[in-house]
Amino acid sequence: MPSVYPKASTGDGAAVPSSPKFPELEERVLTYWDKDGTFQASIDARSAGQDGDNEFVFYDGPPFANGLPHYGHLLTGYVKDLVARYQTQRGRRVERRFGWDTHGLPAELEAMKQLGMSDKVQIEKMGIDKFNDACRASVMKYAGEWQDYVTRQARWVDFENDYKTLNVEYMESVIWAFKTLHDKGLTYSGFRVLPYCWKDETPLSNHELRMDDDVYKMRQDQTVTVTFPLIAGDNALSAELEGVKAIAWTTTPWTLPTNMALAVGPEVSYAVVPAGPNGTQAGEGRFLLAEDLVGSYAKDLGYDDADSARAAVAAVHLGKDLAGLRYAPLWDIYTDTEKWGTENAWRIVTADYVTTTDGTGVVHQAPAYGEDDQKVCEENGIPVILSVDEGGKFLPMFAQTALEDIAALQVFDANKPITRALKADGRLLRQASYEHSYPHCWRCRNPLIYKAVSSWFVEVTKIKDRMVELNQQINWIPDNVKDGQFGKWLENARDWSISRNRYWGSPIPVWVSDDPNYPRTDVYGSLAEMEADFGRLPLNKEGKPDLHRPFIDELTRPNPDDPRTPEEGQSTMRRVEDVLDVWFDSGSMPYAQVHYPHENAEWFESHNPGDFIVEYIGQTRGWFYTLHVLATALFDRPAFRNVISHGIVLGSDGQKMSKSLRNYPDVSEVLDRDGSDAMRWFLMASPILRGGNLIVTEQGIRDGVRQAILPLWNVWHFFSLYTNAANNGNGYEAKARYDSTEPLDRYLLAATGDLVRDMTGALDTYDVSVACEILRAYTDTLTNWYIRRSRTRFFDEDPQAFDVLYTCLETVCRVAAPLLPLIAEEIWRGLTGGRSVHLTDWPDADLFPNNPELVERMDLTRRIASVGSSLRKGANLRVRLPLSEMTVVAPDAEALSGQFAAIIADELNLKNVRLVEAASADPAEFGISQKLVVNARAAGPRLGRNVQTAIKAAKSGDWSVDDAGTVTAGGLPLEEHEYTLETVVESGDGESAKAVAVLPGGGFLVLNTEVTPELAAEGVARDGIRAIQQARRDADLHISDRIRTTVRTGEAEAEALAANAELIKRETLTGELIVVGDLTVTDDDKDTDKYIVTVEKI
Repeated sequence: MPSVYPKASTGDGAAVPSSPKFPELEERVLTYWDKDGTFQASIDARSAGQDGDNEFVFYDGPPFANGLPHYGHLLTGYVKDLVARYQTQRGRRVERRFGWDTHGLPAELEAMKQLGMSDKVQIEKMGIDKFNDACRASVMKYAGEWQDYVTRQARWVDFENDYKTLNVEYMESVIWAFKTLHDKGLTYSGFRVLPYCWKDETPLSNHELRMDDDVYKMRQDQTVTVTFPLIAGDNALSAELEGVKAIAWTTTPWTLPTNMALAVGPEVSYAVVPAGPNGTQAGEGRFLLAEDLVGSYAKDLGYDDADSARAAVAAVHLGKDLAGLRYAPLWDIYTDTEKWGTENAWRIVTADYVTTTDGTGVVHQAPAYGEDDQKVCEENGIPVILSVDEGGKFLPMFAQTALEDIAALQVFDANKPITRALKADGRLLRQASYEHSYPHCWRCRNPLIYKAVSSWFVEVTKIKDRMVELNQQINWIPDNVKDGQFGKWLENARDWSISRNRYWGSPIPVWVSDDPNYPRTDVYGSLAEMEADFGRLPLNKEGKPDLHRPFIDELTRPNPDDPRTPEEGQSTMRRVEDVLDVWFDSGSMPYAQVHYPHENAEWFESHNPGDFIVEYIGQTRGWFYTLHVLATALFDRPAFRNVISHGIVLGSDGQKMSKSLRNYPDVSEVLDRDGSDAMRWFLMASPILRGGNLIVTEQGIRDGVRQAILPLWNVWHFFSLYTNAANNGNGYEAKARYDSTEPLDRYLLAATGDLVRDMTGALDTYDVSVACEILRAYTDTLTNWYIRRSRTRFFDEDPQAFDVLYTCLETVCRVAAPLLPLIAEEIWRGLTGGRSVHLTDWPDADLFPNNPELVERMDLTRRIASVGSSLRKGANLRVRLPLSEMTVVAPDAEALSGQFAAIIADELNLKNVRLVEAASADPAEFGISQKLVVNARAAGPRLGRNVQTAIKAAKSGDWSVDDAGTVTAGGLPLEEHEYTLETVVESGDGESAKAVAVLPGGGFLVLNTEVTPELAAEGVARDGIRAIQQARRDADLHISDRIRTTVRTGEAEAEALAANAELIKRETLTGELIVVGDLTVTDDDKDTDKYIVTVEKI
C-alpha cells in the first residue's frame, strides 16, 4: 500500500526526503504554480466587493529595466509579495500590476553610451526622433531578466497587464496632472539657481541631492581669498574707507568673473586693519574683514600672530553701516552698464545668512551661481549674468577679455588660470587647498555646480503646511520617520524644479507665443484638448498618438491673441522644449497607471489613497516625497496609508553595494545554492525593515535555512515518517483536532492559537521582522520541545499526537505562507493534498483552546529546563548523567508540581525536583544576594554632592528596601530611575556540590552536583543507549524494528550496562542484550568511543 503522506508533491519520490535540495524543490513549486495558474486563482477566489471595497491596493514602485536587479530590489519585492499574500489570505482581493520606469536621464545616458555620444550637440545632429528610438530600445533591455528574477523569488505579479511610463495613456495622465496644478496656481516658470549637472546639461531638484548619503562626497578644491578695494562715494564713510581692501574667501574661484557684490552681516562687526610689517602685504594699505576673524588672517595681513593683528585694528564698523559702499570690480568684463544692466553692481550689500564661522565674514556674490547670492542681488537690483554654457564651459566671449585663457574651459579647469590672473593683478591674498563635502550627480557621479536656469516649478511652499498635516494620516514603519526624516523634510520643503532640458520624457504641456509683444500661454491636459486646438494629434512614424518629442513639438498654431495675419508675420504658439522631471512621472503613478481621469475615474477615486507602499529610506526625499506632493496638490489627501521605509542593503564589507568592488554575493548564485525562501527569510527577519542597514553575507542567507526552513521541514519529515509507519506500515490518516487529554498537546494547541493571534497582530501592523521572530520561536517550540518530548507517543502510534501535530503543522504552513511561500506550499500540499496553501484563508485563532495558564506554566518549565541545562554545562556534567536533585525557587512554584516537575526532571535527568515558593525562601541561604548600583548621572542633579554618599553606602551595603518598595542608601531615599538592583550569585569555593543560577522573570535554581556511584553507573548506561541508537541509524533500521545487540566496552562500563540492562532494552527495542567488557578504555576517550556496538534485526 502506498504511503499516506505526502498526499501531493512536486518531487519524484513517494517519501518525504530528510534533506532535500531546497532550490530544486522551489523550482518544482514554481513550475507547478505556472501550470496550475495558482496566482490568478488566488485573485479570482477573492471578490472585489461592493464598489471594490474589498480590494487591497498597493503601489508597485516602477524600476528601471536597463540594469539587472540587486538585493535592494529583491528586498522591496519580497516585502510587496509578503504583504500581498497575507492580505489575500485575509480575504482581500489584491491585484498586483507590475510597472516600468522608462523615462529620464538613466535611459538617455544608456542610449548615449550605446551610440557613442557624449553631449547634446551630437544628439540633435542625429535627430531627436532617432535618439528617442534608441532610448525606447534601451529601457527594456533587461525586462526578460527582470521577469526571471521576480518569478524566481516567488513574487506574484501581473506582467501581462503591466504599465510603462512611456505609454501614451500614462503620459496623458501625467500632463493632466501638470495642467491641474497650473489651473490651481501651483506652477510657475522662473529663472532660478539650481543644482546643475554640467555633464548631463540639466538641472536637478533639491530633493535629489538628499536621497543617498553618497551624493555628497569629500572633495579637494582650490580656495582663494581676494581683495576688493573700496572706492570713494558721496558720503563721509566712503571717503574714510577709500582704498581699504575688503577681503572675501571662496571655494569656487571660477565664479569670480561674475562677481557682482559683496555681502556682509548687518549686525556683524567689521574691522579695518592696516597692513602689518611682514610678508607680501607689508605696509600696503588697509584691509576690511569681520572683527572675529582678524586673528585667523594675521599672517596674510603681515603680522606675526593673532594678538598682534587684533591689536592693530584701527576702526570697527557694523555691517549695516557699510551697505552701499562701492568697490572696484575684479575685471572690466561687465562694466558696460548699458549692455549688461550692472549700474547697481560692485557694492556692499547686507545679508542675514552671512556668519563668521569661516572665511572672512565678507561673502563674494555671484548671483548666477548661488541660490542665496541670486536672492540677495535681485533684492538690490543687481542682474543675474551667465558666464558659462549648458556644458559648464566659459562662453567664447571670454576670448576677448583679460581672462582669454578660460574661454571654452570647463569651470573646474578654469580655477587655476583665474587664480593666476588674480595673482598677476595683485588681488590674490591667499590660496589654499580645501577638503569639503560636495554634491555630486547621482546619475553620472560628476561634481555638480549651482547655476541659474530657466525652469518650471511646482510651488510646493504654498502647500507645505497641508503636506505636513496630511503626513499625520500616514502609518510609517518605522514610526520615527513620520516626524523625523520625512516630517522634517516636509517642514523645510522648497519649490520643486520639474523641467529638464532633455529629450526622453513626458512633455511639459505648455505652449507659448514666440513673439513677446503678443504674449500668450496655453496648457493642455489631454490629447482631446490638443486635437481641438491644433486640429490633429501628435502622431509618431507609425501614425499612432505619441506625446514624446519630436512629435509633440510639431504641434504649432497661430497665436489667437495676435491680430496680425500670417502674411503680416503673425506669431506662433510653440511648445516649450523641456520635458518633465522623471520624478514627476513616477510621482503620478497612482492615477497614471489607470489612465485617470480619462478612464477609471470612479475606481481611482474610491481606491485613493493606496493601502501600502514600500521603498528604502532614501525615497523619503524621492518617490515617497513626490507622491505626497502631487497627492496633496491634486487631491488634498495622502497618496498612501501605510508605508515601510526600510534601511539600506550594504555589501559584505559594510559599504554600499558596488559592481566594480564585487562586495556582495551574486544574486543568481545565491538563489541557485540556497534558494529564494532562505534569502527572503534573511532579508525579512533582519533589522532593515525597522530602518536599520543590513550587510549581505552568504552565511547570513544560509542561516535562513537553519533558522526557519529546516525546522519546519524537519517537522514535516518527522510527521510523514511516523504516520506512514503506523498500523504496520499501512499509515495513519490524521485529521484536525483542537482538544486532547495530553497536557503537551493542549499546550501546543494553545501556543498555536497564540501564534495565529501574534502573527496577525504583527502583519496587520506591517511589523515583518517581529512576525519572523514569532514564527521562529514557534517552530523552536514545535521541534525542540513538543516533538522531542513526544517521540515515545508517536512511536506508540498515539492518535491524539498524530492529529494534534497534523493540525498545528497545517496551521503553521498557512501562517508561514507569506514568509516562506515555496516551502510552505510543498509541505501543505503534501500534508493535505490540496491545490495550494495560497488559496486558503488565514487560520482562525478561536478554533484553538485559549489556555494562558497552561502556556505560562509550560513556558516557565521550559525556562527552568534551559537555565538548568546551562548549570549542568557550567559544572561539566553531561545530560546523560543523572543527578539527584534540583531546587526550583519561583513565584507560585507549587503550580509546577506534578506533570511540570516531572518534565523538568526528565529534561535535566534528575531524580527529584524540589519546589520552593519564592516568598518563603531566603536567597542568602543559597548564595544569592542583591546589589544596589546608584546611577550618578541620573541622581546627581537631584542629590548634588550627596550622590557620593549614596554611592558609597550602596557599595558598603548600607542600603535597604522598605515595604513600599522605596530604596534608601545612606539614609537618602532614591527615585526609581536613579538606581538599579542587580542579582549577584556567589561563586562556589570549589568544594560545594551545588550550582546556582537566577531565573529570568524571578526566582532561582539550585542544582545538586554530587555524583554518587549509582548515578554514575546509570550515566554510563545512558551513554551506551546513545551508542546503540547510533548503530541502529547506521544500519538503516526502521524505528519499529526490534534488534539483538552486542556491546563491547571496558570492564567498569560493562558492569554499569549490566546493572541497567532492562533500561537499555526498553529504550533501544533490544530483545537480547550481550555485554562484553574486553576493551581497554580511558577517561580521555569520548563517550561514544568507549563502545563497539553490533545490532541485528530479529
